[in-house]
Amino acid sequence: MIELSLILFLVSVPAVIFAGISKGGFGSAAAFVATPILALVIEPAAALVLLLPLLMLMDVASLRAYWQQWDTHAAKVLIIGAMPGVALGYLLFSLTHPDVLRFLIGLISVLFVLYRLAMSLNWLRPPARLPGTGLGLLAGAVSGFTSFISHAGGPAAAIYLLGRRLDKTAFQATTVIVFFVVNIAKLAPLVWSGSFDRSILLADLILAPVALIGVWLGVFAHHRISERNFFALTYVLLLVTGSKLIWDALT
Repeated sequence: MIELSLILFLVSVPAVIFAGISKGGFGSAAAFVATPILALVIEPAAALVLLLPLLMLMDVASLRAYWQQWDTHAAKVLIIGAMPGVALGYLLFSLTHPDVLRFLIGLISVLFVLYRLAMSLNWLRPPARLPGTGLGLLAGAVSGFTSFISHAGGPAAAIYLLGRRLDKTAFQATTVIVFFVVNIAKLAPLVWSGSFDRSILLADLILAPVALIGVWLGVFAHHRISERNFFALTYVLLLVTGSKLIWDALT
């Protein structure tokens, strides 16, 4: 149960639009920024449940724009690897204390920023050879796990896909189809556990048009806006909100 308050929508509307822009145009890696932002004003488990149908709606809206432009082999490998990760994520989600979820969401947010910083400084580089199936399955498992506990499956998948040296559109299309399937896999256990209630479904209904607007903006921006500027803002948001969640969990 969540309170449908003004503060909830003042926070959730820009967060969902930002996630939609990432989903629609920038590889989904930053879409999970909505999770730490929402977790500042509602329980982290409620934030995860609230966002899932909206992310699924974004997936469906994005599929049309990138239909069959994905790397089929990479998509299959990541999806197969993600399934045990989703199962492990649900186990942790169902058993853990809210402060543990806050800490994990915050930690993943901060680590993502540090990872991207290391990439930009050339401290980390894609492998010289194309990554094999084993690495893809491992990346999928990590992606499925982090996707369930924080909707942050994008970074692990991106590491594998960057190694395959896909062009910008193929990279985007592959993330769309992968997380379309992964999010469907996440929905069933959450419904079965009774995590959805009337207040969350009502909030999703109100925010659905916002999610679609975000995806449309992302598709529009895909060929028009610098990734550098978009991700610079993403890193600031993730660092601030992630650090706040870690602080809240430990104090």
